[in-house]
Amino acid sequence: MPVDSRIGSVIKSRIDTKSQDYQDNLAAMQELWDLVTVEMEKVPTVGGQRYVDRHRKRGKMLVRERVEALVDPNTPLLELSPLAGWGTQDWVGVGTFCGIGVVEGVECAITGADMTYRGGSANPNSFRKSSRFQEIVRENRLPVINLNESAGAELPRQADLFVQGGEGFRNLTQFSKLGIPSITIAFGPNTAGGAYTPGMSDYTVFVKGRGTAYLGGPPLVKMAIDEVVDEETLGGAEMHSRTSGLSDYLAADELDGLRIARQIVRHLKWKKLGPGATEPDDPPLYDPAELMGCASADVRIPFEMKEVFARILDGSRFEEFKPLYGDKLVCGWGSIHGFPVGVLGNNGILFSEEASKGAQFIQLCNRTNTPLVFMHNITGFMVGSAAEQGGIIRNGAKLINAVSNSEVPHFNLMVGASYGAGNYGMSGRAYNPRFIFSWPNHRIAVMGPKQLAGVMDIIARNAAAGRGVEVDEEALAAQTGALEAQIEEESTALYSTGRMWDDGIIHPADSRTVLGMAISAAHSNNIQGATEYGVWRH
Repeated sequence: MPVDSRIGSVIKSRIDTKSQDYQDNLAAMQELWDLVTVEMEKVPTVGGQRYVDRHRKRGKMLVRERVEALVDPNTPLLELSPLAGWGTQDWVGVGTFCGIGVVEGVECAITGADMTYRGGSANPNSFRKSSRFQEIVRENRLPVINLNESAGAELPRQADLFVQGGEGFRNLTQFSKLGIPSITIAFGPNTAGGAYTPGMSDYTVFVKGRGTAYLGGPPLVKMAIDEVVDEETLGGAEMHSRTSGLSDYLAADELDGLRIARQIVRHLKWKKLGPGATEPDDPPLYDPAELMGCASADVRIPFEMKEVFARILDGSRFEEFKPLYGDKLVCGWGSIHGFPVGVLGNNGILFSEEASKGAQFIQLCNRTNTPLVFMHNITGFMVGSAAEQGGIIRNGAKLINAVSNSEVPHFNLMVGASYGAGNYGMSGRAYNPRFIFSWPNHRIAVMGPKQLAGVMDIIARNAAAGRGVEVDEEALAAQTGALEAQIEEESTALYSTGRMWDDGIIHPADSRTVLGMAISAAHSNNIQGATEYGVWRH
């Protein structure tokens, strides 16, 4: 008989999707997603309809229309950090598009400025978004396409931009050194520092009559050297194509520029370095749409992480590691769209046993060059005298050591809470995972709002006792309530994604698709595990 080489055994779901509890949770999660949807709808026209209309009258495409015309038809497009800047002084999306799309069969990183937003000028948040985008390009070895049209930096905010702003140009030329090709299409102005984007790119395409590049525009030239010159003579597409040599290709119009970019990608003959999908890419046995009701909309209510696994992993198959030991951390092997992965998910707080188990599992996955997917619903490490005497710091440090020194790609899916050092043990943002995606119920903070406010209440009471003064109960209650409300607001998924602590909030039903795209992108680079770790106490 043929041997079944597929990973693991099938997870049996115990969720009753017709139960009142499930339906109530589904409705609560839908309300959270509706809030995200309202914000998402603002992104394609961030500058407002007036500026969209002005753009169209000039015969120009919007940045997302350019992206849609660039990528292969009927292929998925993964936009990154679409709600960057939410809750800040900047518009949602911060005036830039960043994403991963398929061009001529090649997964490419694509970015472009939204000219409806202050002429495509860069602000500190758009710089941070672009910096994260370039980090993704480098780590995953993705060809990058710049859809360039920008007025440069927002000059009134130059103090927060200028010094670190050169990083983007440095990255482009380092990409070239690393063999990561970059293509820039100049649809409009590339002014001042922005002129270095085409200058540092491997390939440049300038759109005739539209694309320009100059370090100083006609007004600055007049002021600096008293030369009167028009834009085309100074830095137009034809001049750069025929005279300066900055432009490699002269496009007749925007669509022609996109056609040329596709042609360039085709001749790259790009090959991935990773092994690719090696397992059967069969759908889960349970409908991924049920994920909307699987995780608790209220992160204070526990849920079974394997119910999430069952709706994301291929065939709902899962080979669990140490199922009877440290069972609050569920670890094991499976695959997503054919890509083998090690999966870690939380069913409760991390004790010493969970920390030791997780550290061993991460080492095993590194030995077999298996990428890791961390699914967060964690309130932190256990506290108290029994935990301390049992070595929670020693064992927690062991887990963080393994996470820190692991070299296979890490992917984070925030399906619930991610509090305290539990965030670190589960390879949070500070541990450089390749991608982080959040569900709308996600919460992240040092600890839960009530716990944090309660701790500060105790500290205030102890401080008053130490000074020998009476506690002003009314003032302390007001202070505690205000702090709890502040932490409640600052721990939401929208607050988190607005500050780019993740790469986007996604609909739970899209988790399998999004993770599959992210893992596939990572396979553009080598998938190689660590063989050495820092010293830890046994």
